Amino acid sequence: MGASDADVGLFEQQRRWLFGVACRMLGSAVEAEDVVQDAFIRWHQTDRSAIAVPQAWLTRVVTNLCVNRLASARARRECYVGPWLPEPVLTGDGALGPLETVEQRELVSMGVLVLLERLTPLERAVFVLREAFGYSHGQIAEVVDVEEAHCRQLHRRAHQHVSQARPRFAADEALQRRIVERFVAATVHGDLAGLERLLAEDVTSWADGGGTVTAARRPVTGKPKVLRHLLGMSARPEAGLVRAEILEVNGRPAALLWTADVLAAVLAPEVAGDRVVGIRFVLDPAKLAFSAAQSGG
Repeated sequence: MGASDADVGLFEQQRRWLFGVACRMLGSAVEAEDVVQDAFIRWHQTDRSAIAVPQAWLTRVVTNLCVNRLASARARRECYVGPWLPEPVLTGDGALGPLETVEQRELVSMGVLVLLERLTPLERAVFVLREAFGYSHGQIAEVVDVEEAHCRQLHRRAHQHVSQARPRFAADEALQRRIVERFVAATVHGDLAGLERLLAEDVTSWADGGGTVTAARRPVTGKPKVLRHLLGMSARPEAGLVRAEILEVNGRPAALLWTADVLAAVLAPEVAGDRVVGIRFVLDPAKLAFSAAQSGG
């Protein structure tokens, strides 16, 4: 059954919402786009006159497509080369929907998206719909096709897993941005004194090269080791060609690091108080493609 212009328009009104659901579920903007396109095909092939609430129907389709993808993604990530990090998404233009509260920003941060990898696909679906989109347990039960009591159990288990290891964040967004700006400048210029002032004693750095770009294959932990790691990076000949652009990435200030017109990395510091407690480098070109396109690069 073909889709009329009105039906296409109705779907397009939901596209950003659906992308936001899928991106939180998968931690991959490219895969989220694929899922949304698959949902459009199903919308195109369905008798839409029988759909009372298009957003609810489409959310159910997207959520279940994501659950299926997560099952196979878990197997792929078990043999992933080095740390796995989510694809960075520029969120200043609302690409992932409204991020008006600290909680909403936290739920799309790289630190929390990494934690969501610990959940089963169903736990992740329930957690995302409940925490990020405010669905009731009854509504979520209908989306994922389980009993409401089971849905509550899944949410409780997911919430426990995430809250036990949830990252520490700065509440003051203006202070956080200043710390990020100073940290990025100190990193790019190899400023030892500046880095020493900014790094927490228990800071950890992760780098995702996807096996295609040279990157540390294990987390680097502790201030002395992270300092050596950062200074070693800034001493490379190509470091002098890097241009840093501070933008909102996954709800937090981060740096896009450009070499000429090529996006070489996204550097996402994690700030608590006035210290950097975590550093995430996304270096894999495949994971940078979406944010490069968003920024016009």
